[in-house]
Amino acid sequence: MFNIGDLIIYSGEGVCKVEEIGNPVIGGKTADRLYYTLSPLYRSGRVLAPVEGKVFMRPVMSREDAMALIEAIPATEEEACEERNLRMLTEHYQTRLQQYDPMELVRVIKSVQKKRDLALSRGKKLGQIDERFMHRAEEMLYGELAVALEIEKNQVLNFITEIIG
Repeated sequence: MFNIGDLIIYSGEGVCKVEEIGNPVIGGKTADRLYYTLSPLYRSGRVLAPVEGKVFMRPVMSREDAMALIEAIPATEEEACEERNLRMLTEHYQTRLQQYDPMELVRVIKSVQKKRDLALSRGKKLGQIDERFMHRAEEMLYGELAVALEIEKNQVLNFITEIIG
């Protein structure tokens, strides 16, 4: 169980702060189970999440874990997905992003960058699905790294570049 003030990764929202834990009033009735009231860090609004729910939640990585992840980026293998079926390509990326594993996000980003470079060398453009999922992976990864490293989200890429060259 998380505590009030904890920063967590919550399913599709990314980094959230636990604001409250309790039995909120939902539809005019007091809920009979505990809920977290979460505030997403990178958008406005609040999210109610059952404490014992099935939706993915985990603590934000530590600064030490963030630094280790960044240092491991150059050695991380990428595998560009050459799937031409759009539904299968979407499923490929969704499966990887739904793991909420920072190293898997790095792999997705590196793989799409490799695929983009290959497309450009052939005089072509990268597909919209590849672009969309790379952007989503960057948003997820950079949001968590920003919190762990205590920097602004828009500074994360420069920070990574400085560390790994």
